[in-house]
Amino acid sequence: MDPFTIGSVIAMVETVTSGTISGAASEAGRRAVERLWALAGRARADEDGPPPTLPTTTEERRRLAAELHRLAGGSAEVTRELAALIEEARVAARRPALAVPRMLPAGTRHFTDRERVLTRLRGLLDTAPDAPGGAPTVAALVGPGGVGKSATGLHCAHQLAHLFPDGQLYARLGGASAATATPPAEVLARFLSALAPAEQPRGDLDALAGRFRDLVAGLRLLVLLDDAHSAQQVLPLLPAGPEALVLVTSRYRLGALAVDPGAEIIQLGPLEPADARLLLTRVSGRAAADEASAHGVAAHCGGMPLALCATGSLLREREHLSWAALERRFDEEAGRRASGLSSDGDGDGDGDKEREGPMASQGEADPVWKSTELSYRELSAPAARLMRRAALWPWPALTPPLAARAADLPVPEARAALEELAAVHLLEEFGPERYRFHDLVRQFAVEQAERAESARERAAAVRRAVLWVLGFATDRARRVLPDRWWLGQVINRPPAGPADGRPAGGGGEGPGADAATALAELDTERETLWAAVDAAEQLGLDDLVWQLAEASWPLHLRLGYYERMVATHRRAVEAAVRHAADLGDPMAEGRMLVQLAFAHLRLGQALEAEVALADAELADRRAGHRRGQATALEMLGLLRLSQWRWQEAADRFVAARELVAAISPGEVGHGDVPRALALLDHHLGRALRPVRPHAEVVDQLNAALVALRRLDDGYNVARVYMSLGETHLAAGQLPDARLCLDRAVSAMAAAGAGVQQADALELRAGVARAAGEPAAERADLVAAAELYRAADDERAAARVQARLAQLPTRPHD
Repeated sequence: MDPFTIGSVIAMVETVTSGTISGAASEAGRRAVERLWALAGRARADEDGPPPTLPTTTEERRRLAAELHRLAGGSAEVTRELAALIEEARVAARRPALAVPRMLPAGTRHFTDRERVLTRLRGLLDTAPDAPGGAPTVAALVGPGGVGKSATGLHCAHQLAHLFPDGQLYARLGGASAATATPPAEVLARFLSALAPAEQPRGDLDALAGRFRDLVAGLRLLVLLDDAHSAQQVLPLLPAGPEALVLVTSRYRLGALAVDPGAEIIQLGPLEPADARLLLTRVSGRAAADEASAHGVAAHCGGMPLALCATGSLLREREHLSWAALERRFDEEAGRRASGLSSDGDGDGDGDKEREGPMASQGEADPVWKSTELSYRELSAPAARLMRRAALWPWPALTPPLAARAADLPVPEARAALEELAAVHLLEEFGPERYRFHDLVRQFAVEQAERAESARERAAAVRRAVLWVLGFATDRARRVLPDRWWLGQVINRPPAGPADGRPAGGGGEGPGADAATALAELDTERETLWAAVDAAEQLGLDDLVWQLAEASWPLHLRLGYYERMVATHRRAVEAAVRHAADLGDPMAEGRMLVQLAFAHLRLGQALEAEVALADAELADRRAGHRRGQATALEMLGLLRLSQWRWQEAADRFVAARELVAAISPGEVGHGDVPRALALLDHHLGRALRPVRPHAEVVDQLNAALVALRRLDDGYNVARVYMSLGETHLAAGQLPDARLCLDRAVSAMAAAGAGVQQADALELRAGVARAAGEPAAERADLVAAAELYRAADDERAAARVQARLAQLPTRPHD
């Protein structure tokens, strides 16, 4: 009787070749792919044809699975290896232990009314069990800007959270315009990271959406999607099960959601007069001595919560401003507007049309506009200046250094101005020293800037902010990857200290801690970095576009965000081409294309990656940039390795090596030549292992080892020792394999690379298994599992536990 079914073999082939088992940094996953290749080669040994290539279609995978199943029927050795791969694939495909996310931001204690909305949502949940299966309960809270959709959604989410014990997910979707809307793939990546922190989200939008639905199937989960731009942005973010509740807020009507998935559309309007007065008194912190004046002030705010909060904040901050005086100011402003003298421009220009918003009439938008203007007139000169200039671009987060550069103010003065603006509700502080505009307030500020500042001054303000972002990002990029060579002029400039004025080093102990801190800081400002790319592109600053993209490399290398990387780097390629035509750096195009190819590879888009790499190699050849040309060939060789095209991979590595060796002193990349040659020697050894004699492969890997030892590159020395250990193990030379892996384990431990140390221990456990030493095998696997758990890699730990379960019990060791 077969120890496994054809179905289990098909599932294994699908898992191994689709990348599920081989994460971004998983050497164990790479080895699984190579073990599958070795089995495929044995299955086709009697056929007269080319060696096997990586199956990429369903039909190719099924055909390979059938061949392996037949082969196992006549070979106990193949049966054991196939069984081991099937078990590893099962572990890899197993749903991880999920975290319980609590992502809802804090609500406000001033929230007023909207009980009708909460009652309606409770009614929807009561009828949810009777709804057709497969669809979550979805409610969309829609209405004009300033009507309190976000506050209402958040209030209702907090009130209902206890009904959803499996967690609450939250995302702000930036739906003021298509340009600011957050791509759904980024939202899914955040949700997946919150649910399964040990996984790195990978794949395109469809893959991420599928993974999300799979993870949350059957969970009682609440999802709040704030400020959606369109139904198309929302649909990939919906769970598939009826146990979930999804709340969506938007100024757009989102009628498509009412059809599929059958969302309840709840229209929000202005507050009733009594509730409007109550909110005013709550925010202002003082009751009205003159009820008539309080009624008049509330009436001028039109029942719009944003206007009421801004007006109440003004009363709270200006303790000598009376209700009656404030009502007179509103009346005077109304008179000015009626006579056409208002400073906010009451014409029919595009700015006014944008301000109205898709669900607002002029009358609905005016209360927010008027209350904003009254608060604006009370500002100090630095705060008014900062408000105008910082609003010129929709920055996702305003920090004191960024705002200071935009406004051309010292950082302490900018910090005080931000606090002043937040105190009167012209900015929202949503994190420590992190502020943002409501889009209606930002539109008001832009109009004031257009009246008070020249076009040149406005462009200069945005450019200063973009340069600050570039300086911030390049400082962190250097700290994350200190040994990397950079092309951009800014990123190559010797640092005089971080762009925010803090001492170099950033915190933590030692270089590893500093790199981790720098990466976390870069991740915190990732949306600001992407906004800077947009701003630089609009201003025609092509050199800054591609340098910002280059500075984002550590973010994508370590943390993902590949869909965004593709979008950003496509524009960076175009900017680099334009910049080169204007006598800019001709090498930038190839650099951007190589990084674009990396993103395509991580999304599983091999064809697109291959096209980008071919274009990169050609661009760098035209530019005479041999280091860049070699990088393109190196990455193409790595792609060929993943496709089981070993000789083609080796040919690319040899060609890249020849280019690197020809780089002369003074040529770009010359300082990187020794390290580049050593790494290419290592790649070449890996490519030769399946197709060349054992001794030749060992000689090649030893050449890489000698070079890396000379460079004192302990981490890569350890990686070569692992490759040597693999090579000796495959050849049955167990003493040599053990010696190399002993050194790899020690070197990884010395480098503080816990995950890679665990991987080396797994390999060494394989040597113990081949030698018939279960006690040594168990010791290495136990140590590896502990290291994986310490790194929160539960999937790898589970794989090791599966291997431990196959070992004999201790008395028989």
